Amino acid sequence: MTTPKHKVLFILTNTQTIGPNNRPSGYEFSEVARPYLSFIANEIDVDFATIQGGQPPEDGFNPDDAASVVFRGSVGFEQLNNSIPLHAINPDDYDAVFFPGGLGPMVDLLDDPTVNQTIAHFADTNRIIGAVCHGPAALLNVTLADGSPLLHNKRVAAFTTAEEIGHSEHDVPFMLDQKLESQGALHSAAPPFAPHVVVDGQLVTGQNPASAAGVAHAMIARLYHTQT
Repeated sequence: MTTPKHKVLFILTNTQTIGPNNRPSGYEFSEVARPYLSFIANEIDVDFATIQGGQPPEDGFNPDDAASVVFRGSVGFEQLNNSIPLHAINPDDYDAVFFPGGLGPMVDLLDDPTVNQTIAHFADTNRIIGAVCHGPAALLNVTLADGSPLLHNKRVAAFTTAEEIGHSEHDVPFMLDQKLESQGALHSAAPPFAPHVVVDGQLVTGQNPASAAGVAHAMIARLYHTQT
């Protein structure tokens, strides 16, 4: 009997602009490209969902980034641009869920009931939840089946105030690291834009774009039960 393949659900933002100056937004391209390629290389299937479905807006494509170029030419990119509406997803079909960043998650993935319910279901069933950069905004205000907050006493990483300054402090509605801490999370950080991944049980979070591949690798280790 063959072993069933693992499957990861990427949940991306539909947000096209953010902040008082309508800054263009969307998912951060490399934070999708690098994890996707890592999962596929490890024989892990990927589906893409957004709240609305369809083609989500992209941000930050770099033609000098080899992984991004490969991903843009892949079947996965075609699938991403025909993303599944989240309400049509059965979370029990997936072993893990992953939230890439970009500024958009701070708008539409925050407090969306279907997003919250999906995350709570993964946590309550002890499955893997990954998020990187601004993606951990989706974890805010999530309540588990026993009534406890998802983030209470959880060790996490996310885009920091130090990284936000000079980048997008006038566009985002709050400083993500501070908001996570206000909900009981134990946030830690590396120097700005250095890779930093934090694992707490089945929760895997990363600080910034440089951490995206590391988040995927830690999720893969848990999917294959090779974590130390």
